[in-house]
Amino acid sequence: MIHPDTELRFINDVIGYGVFAKKLIPKGTITWVQDELDHIYTPEQAAALSPLMQGYLETYCFTNSAGNHVLCWDNAKFVNHSFKSSCMSTAYDFEIAIRDIHPGEQLTDDYGYLNISEPFEVVDEGTERKIVYPDDILRHYEEWDQSIKERFSDIKTVDQPLKKFIPENTWAEFKNVMDGNAELKSLRTCYFDPKLSV
Repeated sequence: MIHPDTELRFINDVIGYGVFAKKLIPKGTITWVQDELDHIYTPEQAAALSPLMQGYLETYCFTNSAGNHVLCWDNAKFVNHSFKSSCMSTAYDFEIAIRDIHPGEQLTDDYGYLNISEPFEVVDEGTERKIVYPDDILRHYEEWDQSIKERFSDIKTVDQPLKKFIPENTWAEFKNVMDGNAELKSLRTCYFDPKLSV
């Protein structure tokens, strides 16, 4: 489920649609939670679909650590990529705003942690990285984990309308980490190695 203070907007014929903030979404805000309405396709289920539908899965799904395709039921599937992303995933099935997202600004993810199947070039943002690779998570998980750790104090203090959609045991585990009583489960644990499914 995507944050309620967002809306879908058409950007252009190349990018298509994107998800934009309608109000200020402060850093530390939970911006997305995987919920019960999100549909999960096993590799076998995905392979049984028509080529046309498989193309839609490739476009709108991310792959989790088990190799399953997760199709978000709402506008979350339209969140675009950025190497300067405003949101960051966690290994707890929710995402966090890692900086303030101002009204009219896009919510973006780094697709490097979504287990894409093939490398792809993206719009040059003036960053060192120019291509998203399927195994980016193995190279960048430490900096991504750190960006979550740096938001712990904000996560505790900002309004969290999506917190109620996080399972209680998951939130208790994450709160234990924020309180310094456990280690953060690394985003590296979300990596799926396609060779293991062959």
